[in-house]
This record gives sequence, C-alpha cells and structure tokens, in this order.
Amino acid sequence: MSACVPTRTDELPRKTRKGHKPRQTRGDGPPSGGGQSRFRIAGSDLSASVAVFLIALPLSLGIALATGAPLQAGLVAAAVGGIVAGRFGGAPLQVSGPAAGLTVVTADLIQQYGWRVTCAITVLAGFAQLGLAALRVARSALAVSPAIVHGMLAGIGVTIALAQLHIVLGGTPQSSAIDNVRALPAQLAQLQPAAISVSALTVAVVLAWPRIPGAAGRIVRTIPAALAAVGAATTLAVVAALHLPRVDLPSWSSHALPALPDGPVLGVIAAVLTITLVGSVESLLSAVAVDKLLAGRKEPDIRIPRADLDRELAGQGAANVVSGALGGLPITGVAVRSSANVSAGAVSRHSTMLHGLWIVLAALLLVPVLDLIPLAALAALVMVVGVQMVSITHMRTVRRNREMLVYAVTLASVVLTGVLEGVVIGVAVAVAVALHRLTRTRITEEEHEGIHRVRVRGQLTFLAVPRLSRALNHVPAGAQCVVELDGSFMDHAAYEALHDWQSSHVRQGGTVEFTGRAGGRISEPASETHGCCRPWTPWRNHHCEDRVQRTDTHQLADGLSSFQRDTAPLVRDELARLEREGQRPSQLFLTCSDSRLVTSMITASGPGDLFTVRNMGNLVPLPGAENRDDSVAAAIEYAVDVLQVGSITICGHSGCSAMEALLTTPPGGAQTPWKRWLRHGRPSLERMRSRHRSWARIAGRLPTDAIEQLCLTNVVQQLDHLRAHDSVARRLAEGTLELHGMYFHGGEAQAYLLASSDEHTFDAVFTRVAPASSALVKVQA
Repeated sequence: MSACVPTRTDELPRKTRKGHKPRQTRGDGPPSGGGQSRFRIAGSDLSASVAVFLIALPLSLGIALATGAPLQAGLVAAAVGGIVAGRFGGAPLQVSGPAAGLTVVTADLIQQYGWRVTCAITVLAGFAQLGLAALRVARSALAVSPAIVHGMLAGIGVTIALAQLHIVLGGTPQSSAIDNVRALPAQLAQLQPAAISVSALTVAVVLAWPRIPGAAGRIVRTIPAALAAVGAATTLAVVAALHLPRVDLPSWSSHALPALPDGPVLGVIAAVLTITLVGSVESLLSAVAVDKLLAGRKEPDIRIPRADLDRELAGQGAANVVSGALGGLPITGVAVRSSANVSAGAVSRHSTMLHGLWIVLAALLLVPVLDLIPLAALAALVMVVGVQMVSITHMRTVRRNREMLVYAVTLASVVLTGVLEGVVIGVAVAVAVALHRLTRTRITEEEHEGIHRVRVRGQLTFLAVPRLSRALNHVPAGAQCVVELDGSFMDHAAYEALHDWQSSHVRQGGTVEFTGRAGGRISEPASETHGCCRPWTPWRNHHCEDRVQRTDTHQLADGLSSFQRDTAPLVRDELARLEREGQRPSQLFLTCSDSRLVTSMITASGPGDLFTVRNMGNLVPLPGAENRDDSVAAAIEYAVDVLQVGSITICGHSGCSAMEALLTTPPGGAQTPWKRWLRHGRPSLERMRSRHRSWARIAGRLPTDAIEQLCLTNVVQQLDHLRAHDSVARRLAEGTLELHGMYFHGGEAQAYLLASSDEHTFDAVFTRVAPASSALVKVQA
C-alpha cells in the first residue's frame, strides 16, 4: 500500500495539507494523484478483459439459443452488462451479462408473451431493481437459505440440460422439462450423426481442457475452455462440410425492440417479480462470492473495496433497463465470468467495462466468423454449464447442514412447476423445517454411579421450559449433576430456568456442570455473584475498580482458583506435552510491557508459540551502548542462537507511555532508572526529527499526532538496533532469519504490518492487516 505524504515541514502533520490527497489504489479506478487523469487503464485490467471476453462471447450466444431469443440479444446483454453494470454497479470486479440462472424464466416468457414483450418485462424488472436499491434492501436477499438458492440453481441446470440435450442430438426442445423427458425416447430413435459428432467434440474439449497436464497444459489453458471447444467444433464442421444449423445473426437494422405487454396484468406482474427476484438474488450472491475470492488474493498493494450490495442492485437494474430497451436478454451478475476476472488479475471496474466494449466490436466486425458456429456446439456448451449447476460440493454442504430436504424439494419444484413457484415452495419447506427443529427438543434424565445427567437435544426455547423444569426437578437436592446441552440456540426463558435451578441446587449443597454433547465443559450461566475480570469472558464495560474487594482472599488467588477450576483441565495435556518436548517457539516477539497489550490475543497464539520479551517502549539497546540492558541482548542471543527462531517481530502500540515521555521529558535532571532506560529511545526521536528521512506512514492516513508518529518511527529504529546484534546479523546474512515490524492500534483493535523498511531509502509504510490475513510481511534487511 502506498501513501502520499505532504511536503516536509518542520512540524509533524496533524492532517493532510490542502491540495494533497493520499495516493491509493481503488477498485473504482487506477492510482491517481496530482494533475494526472483519473482514467488510466492498468495492464492487468486489459488482459483480464480479453480473458473474460473470450469466455463471455460463446456463452452469450449459447444462452440466447437456449432461451429461444434472437442470438444477437445475447450479445446486446453481454455488452450492456459489461459497460452499464460494470460502470454503475457496486462490485467493481463482478462481470454481468446473460446468465444460465434466468434461462428457464426467459424461455417461458418468450413462449408465453413473445420476444418483444419479454424485452419490455426486462425493462420493468430493471425499474423494480432500482426501486429495491433505493429502499436499501439488498442485504435482505442474503437471508434466503443457501439450500433454496442451490436447489433453485440445480433445478434450473437440470431444466437447461434436458432442453439442450435435444439440440445436441439433432432435434428440437419441447416447452417444459417433463415434455423434454417424454420426447427423449423418440429423439434417441432419430439421431443426427453430424450434430452428435460436433456436440461430442464440444463436450470433450470443455471437460478435458482444464486437465491437460504439464507445461503444454499451462500454455493452452490461457485460452478459455469454452472458446476452445466452440472453435474446435466450428473447425470440424467447416473442414468436414457438415450440414448443420448454424448461428444466423440478422442485420442490426431489423433488430427487434420491446413492445408494450398485452397479456393479463397479473401475469405480467408475476413475470416482472420472477426476473427481479431470481436476477437480484443471483447477482448479490455472486457479488459476495467475488468478495471471498478477493480476500484470498495475495496483493497487499491493491485496495479493492468490498461490494456495496445496494449500489450493485442499482447497477443491475440500470443494466436491465438498457438491455431490455435495446432488445437484449435479462442481465445478472455471473459467477463464472466474475471468478475468471478475479483470477486474471483485474484491479478495477475497467476490466468489466472493456470486456463489454470487445463484445460490441465483435458483434459489429466478426459477424461472418460467428455465422460459422454450429448451433449444436453452443447447445452442448450450455448443456455442460447446466449439468455443472448441479454441484456435488453444494449437495455435500447442504447435507452436512441437514438441509437436504429443502434442497431436494426446491430442485424438484423448479423442474416440475417453474422457478418462481419452486422458490416459493422451497421457502415454505425451509420455514417448516426450521419450526420443526425449534419445537423438537428431547430432554432425558438418568443416574449413573451417583451422578445425575440431564441431556437436552435440540434448541432450548420457552416451549421446552416445562419439560426442562420437570427433568431438573427429578435431580435430588445436594446431588452431583451434569447438564449436557446439544443445541445452537437458547432463548431467555430457558436461560432463566437453567440459571434459577442452578442457583437453588448449589445452595442446597449440590454441584452443577454444563457440557456439550462431546462432554467438553462449557461455561455455566452467568451469575450476579461472579467477580470482575473472569478469564476468557467478554470484556464489555470492563472496570476492575468497580469490583467489591473481598477480605477473605487475595485477588490473585481468586484468579488462580478460577484457572485451576475452569482452564487447567482443558490445557493440562497440552502443557504436559510442551513440558516434555521443551520450548520450540517460532519467533521472538519483542513488545511493550503496557498492560493493555495482550500478545496472545492479537497474535492468536498459544503456549509455546512465541518467545516474548517485554519492556517499556519495546526498545532494543544497541550493543556497547552506555547503560545498556544486557537482559534484552541476552534474550535476543538465546532466542536466535539456542532456540533458533525463524523470525523476530518488534511490536509498538498506540498511546505508548514511553514514547510520550520521550517527547515531553526535558533533557538533564536527575538520572533515574526510568530516564536512563529512555536513552535507548532517543535515536528514534532523532530519526523522526531528521530532515533526511521520510516520516513513517500508516495505511490510508497520516499519523494522528506526534506520539503516534514516534511510535511508528520507533519500530523502524529498533529494527535497525536489532540488526546491529552479532547473532542477528549472522543469521540475516545466512538468510535463515526474518525481521518484522508491527504496530497495534488499541482503540481501533487493528494491527498494522511494516511493509517496507529499507535503510537505504529510509522509507517505512505500515499496512493494515485484513481479517483474512495470517502472514507477516518480510522486512527488507
């Protein structure tokens, strides 16, 4: 991440000076600053747009063929989806266009109302999406159960595959999935060898293309499988002079435009709602999937904002209005093309818009080439896409979450009744299943070897409280009891019932332990008598001074007692293993002794992971320095030479008292131990004030004040001190040790990593750590 720093002045910055904007890379466009034009196309966007274009071109024609629409309608939708939705949508790298998810809906509308009325319905659906975006309800679409969405897509895929199978075999598809199944035996009796050969070649290339091994495979995979398959099938048809129906793009002067609906009003409204619902849900889910793909990209210098779902919905609505008005198919976000765009390295919405431009140029200039493509090849390509929509991975996920009934019913309903009706039936089944699970709670009570065990299977709601109370009352007073809870939800009524019974049972001399199904101990319901500062509890409104001091025991003893009771049984085996094997930490972590800095929490580390050294100001005294502290040098030498750690991290933090003292304590006066220790931080203060060094910078903004600037600079300076130690310098020269810089902002609960600390350029930039990140950025030695 690069940042723009104002011209150097004598004072530290408190805000960006007028006329200077931070330089950064966004998903909305390439880096910009100063007087340069904002519209600059990155090379990665250009190459990604070509890759997406090569995928979108054959698929757009195939989807138009599958719907029964004019073939150029697919090109219109692809071009509008790239340019309009790409420009105004809220997911910069999402690619929109005609999608398989709307194929069945569009085909039904064309058959019922005709093509021109279907275009008008597309326009109305676009306006409906704009209205939903204005109401900011995009997030609500994500509340639909994934089992319903996967079942809907699988049902659409089955319907598409059954219809295209007839074209693959050389025939004509019927009006519904059931009719296609019934007509299949007759179609098999009248096979067309030319169509079958072209279709078989298409399917073979699509399936085999990603699996070509070796260096040759890496080279040929730069060409999309869809393009390669259609190209191979077209070449076969031309060379062998096969007589087959081919693509026929009529003159654009005779291109059909929308006409006003003349059918029943309720039917038109239902059609608009169907396209709005299916298109919106598919687009929003695709946008969320693109965010997940972006989170996995290892490009710390590229900042691409997360999807704004309401803006994305508005962009889809605008694209559908334009596409329908120009005689194009309905538009949605397309997961396949979007993932290809991300994989190709796109960094802004320019890649999506350029792919739309290439579609326009192809529609105008490549008509003679497109007219050579056999319809059977396009049908085979779309049939493969339909089959792939029935995802085995999705089925396993649904089964693992016990949603298979919802998935199967939605799939069957979509195939048998239609998309809208199938989704409604799926929602009804999902609600019924949820209510059934909520009310189905099994509660049993048994006694074994003097221990009473109450087992609860299912969700604990107020409906189960009478049975829960009856089972708990069967436990004799003063008995030892284990309550085994196996459920993910407990409402307030059930919580109160458990808490009240526990308090009463403990007062009568009994004991209560709460466990999960596997027997692992879990925390008991909170009690008002619990003191402050219980380990591993939420730190909300944390005020230790508010606790009532007990006179019969010490606060430390309370903590130790809590550890022995709650935590020790869980970690005893692991600590025993570490005791046997000895410590083998992966890194030395040198940080401040500030009590608010919890190293195990911010690094998500456990016992044995870090060799931690803490001192005021996370300082590393230079070897041979006056009043140096050999304890720090000894820890460094031990960690590097004996423990053989692979990395050393110096971690500063916000609001550091040592850095504040460096800024505010005047020189001279009595040399107390505190002042003598702070001498090791004075090189950091001099580095910050030097005119020959750039300020340390923090991602997305300048340091808020002089203290934060010194905290950042101090991390960089102490890394220089660290390199001066003989053991560290030797390991760095061998290439077996890495140095890292880190800054933790307590108020933001945000960690920043030092992305650059080159002592020759004197430049240091701290970059934000995203939630998905897990690796430190190597500091240049």
